Amino acid sequence: MGQKTHPYGFRLNIVRTWQSRWYDDKNYAKWLHEDLALRRAIQKKFLSEGIASVTIERAAAKAKVVIATSRPGIIIGRRGAGVEQLKGELQHLTENELFIDIQEVRKAETNAQLVAENIATQLERRVAFRRAMKKAVSIAMKFGAKGIRVHAGGRLGGSEIAREEHYREGRVPLHTLRADIEYGTATARTTAGAVGIKCWIFKGEILPQRRRNIQGATPATPATPAAE
Repeated sequence: MGQKTHPYGFRLNIVRTWQSRWYDDKNYAKWLHEDLALRRAIQKKFLSEGIASVTIERAAAKAKVVIATSRPGIIIGRRGAGVEQLKGELQHLTENELFIDIQEVRKAETNAQLVAENIATQLERRVAFRRAMKKAVSIAMKFGAKGIRVHAGGRLGGSEIAREEHYREGRVPLHTLRADIEYGTATARTTAGAVGIKCWIFKGEILPQRRRNIQGATPATPATPAAE
């Protein structure tokens, strides 16, 4: 039996960080369920607005929700009205003071979550699954991905027997801890049944020097030799 692990959890504190950045002994269970409720509410409200990730940071009595999306203008709304409305809808899910930050995903074609959701949307519109998967693979490679792998499982093409299909191009080194791999999943609700989509995108290796720079540490400058 295969022993699978999540690509993000496998690389925590190596090349990846947590999507919930807080710790508390007393309120751990309460805040955990609040995080899950906030994520579900955001995903449900913006189902087709390209939500790539939701990061939650907490400190004392404050909670900050960072939403990464490919369509920030739709969420922000005119003069920030969308953000204020969203804040009002989410505030009742937590007792902490809520802040919302919207970040734009520059290349949606190389974001694994958005690629998986795009394929799922096409399958729901009755696009041929092979065409949708091959197109997603070719576009990701065109936009600079080092490798991509997409996987679909279910009643593909409306067939009576469920099966799995996958396409891959380039390198996707899942066992390499320094590999920067994005992972995303989506579900296509077709007339024949649910089809699960998985996507892995390899964006290159993060070396120790580069990782320190990403975490915000300034590289040490070499000491200048004393003048003789």
